Amino acid sequence: MDFDSTFTKVEALDVLGEISLIGRPDRDDVLNQIKVITDRGMSGEISLAESLRLRLKLLNAHRDHLPALVETLMGKISDSFQRNKSFLTENADRIYVVSSGFREFIVPIVTALGIKEDHVFANTFEFDEAGNITGCDCNNPLSTDKGKVKLIRDMKLDGDVYVIGDGYTDYEIREAGLANKFYAFTENVVRPKVIEKADSISPSLDDFLFENKLSRSQSYPKSRIKVLLLENVHPVAVQLFEQEGFNVEIRKGALDEDELIEAIQGVHILGIRSKTQVTRRVIDSASKLMAIGAFCIGTNQIDLEACTEKGIAVFNAPYSNTRSVVELAIGEIIMLIRNIVPKSNLMHKGVWDKSAKNSFEVRGKKLGLIGYGNIGTQLSVVAEALGMEVYFYDVVDKLALGNARKCKSLDELLAVSDIISLHTDGRKENKGLISYREFGMMKNGVIFLNLSRGHIVDIPALVDAIERGKVAGAGIDVFPYEPKTNQEEFINDLRNLPNVILTPHIGGSTEEAQENIGNFVPGKLLEYINNGSTYGSVNFPELQLPLLKGSHRLLHIHANVPGILAQMNNIFGKYHINIQGQYLKTTEQIGYVISDIAKNYSDEVVQELKNIDNTIKFRLLY
Repeated sequence: MDFDSTFTKVEALDVLGEISLIGRPDRDDVLNQIKVITDRGMSGEISLAESLRLRLKLLNAHRDHLPALVETLMGKISDSFQRNKSFLTENADRIYVVSSGFREFIVPIVTALGIKEDHVFANTFEFDEAGNITGCDCNNPLSTDKGKVKLIRDMKLDGDVYVIGDGYTDYEIREAGLANKFYAFTENVVRPKVIEKADSISPSLDDFLFENKLSRSQSYPKSRIKVLLLENVHPVAVQLFEQEGFNVEIRKGALDEDELIEAIQGVHILGIRSKTQVTRRVIDSASKLMAIGAFCIGTNQIDLEACTEKGIAVFNAPYSNTRSVVELAIGEIIMLIRNIVPKSNLMHKGVWDKSAKNSFEVRGKKLGLIGYGNIGTQLSVVAEALGMEVYFYDVVDKLALGNARKCKSLDELLAVSDIISLHTDGRKENKGLISYREFGMMKNGVIFLNLSRGHIVDIPALVDAIERGKVAGAGIDVFPYEPKTNQEEFINDLRNLPNVILTPHIGGSTEEAQENIGNFVPGKLLEYINNGSTYGSVNFPELQLPLLKGSHRLLHIHANVPGILAQMNNIFGKYHINIQGQYLKTTEQIGYVISDIAKNYSDEVVQELKNIDNTIKFRLLY
């Protein structure tokens, strides 16, 4: 193993420069020179000997700087090395650290993670009488070009040899025929000229251990989890997945069915907003898909039944943009009932129309809410604070907040309301919920809003109601067909109608809401991928699991038929496995069993669990 930018996240001599050059006015310039020299040496552009000589000359370092350097490096050990300390300790007899760095700072770091001191091969500093670092031991082969090759050849190692490192000098060992494979380590730095020479790329030590079927701290390397994010989800979501080490691909717009089928190959986590339709055909083609995140409230764009059948958990953001939608609704109600939009349009044409005609206050008006979920209830509270009378209708029995009154039927609500606002879900049964008949039952001059789902309102019927004056003003944020990207023209019969506010599906599109969603949905997905928890899933049995400690977690998703748990426990009994915790929850379609078991078990156990009839998916976590 290499040390700089492999065992640690940094190049130690660069850090030493940051310490030794404190107080120098040209510090930043010198540090930049050192970094450039380091990169050129690691990429093979200049010789190792030249790189060392130039850097040591610039450092102006002293023996007294080394304790601070070691302390800093202790906090810069690569994350995957820290996670796999037990592997390093258990296999210390077979692990060597070979570096062009210096023993004075390498030995304290690597021995803290179990590496043997006599298995560390590196340069040593030379000091003058005052303790200044003047150079290195020139008799050490590691101070010369191809020094690692010379050293490994002299070591005459038995058995297979694997080299893990980020630099060209690490590749030279493989080039000389002294190693079976060279793994380019990219957790901390990516050097294209090194990668192109590598037999394999290891984004972390976990990847190396996984590929070679060695003991490790994680059941799978995070870099092998592929995440596809569509429709401009908030950057904080991208950051959260990348921080976890996942392989993230971003696409700005929505994809049609064929495009999504092509893009979803090899994807484990899919993130979408409201435009992308995840059909059964898409689900059937996604052989590796484990979870879907809807970065919005609704999930009607996802075939939940198909996802459940395939053992794919779906999560959404039921609360994160509620306030944003409510504020837009309140703003539009006031703008429409005051007839502000036509007056503003006239002002832009130079027409001064100062008049109170058809301009009203919201105080005392009757607001009818169709749908009384998270958004409907919050809108109810805010509207009541503005002095409005609130009525609501919902197919599900809901507790009224404040002085809101529940209507027995949709017809009753339509007849009583001065203002009507839609906040229903997107189920197929709601298509065309508001059409010619429903508009005919409304008061003359009603204000009408739809900030829920486009297919709920019959657009020709709405156009007719506006043209006849039945609807005095409308605010529409959602449409039966919406452009896939900002470059596509929006075409709809509502364009150019008077006192109509048209917005491009932005009810939840505020910076605050999108950031909240960007944090919330990845949080649920990561809990599921890393821990197995399904709390908040819209299609899975909901389980909030404890953190995994000291055991292996077996996650078994199966069709909800009798006897699965008994079969699993029979297998555990057959192999004398101690169950440290077990959790089961079912829905009508599927069952979800989580078993935390002692670490010592044979591979046959996993295979037998996978082979149980009606198994949909099986995962192993540790």
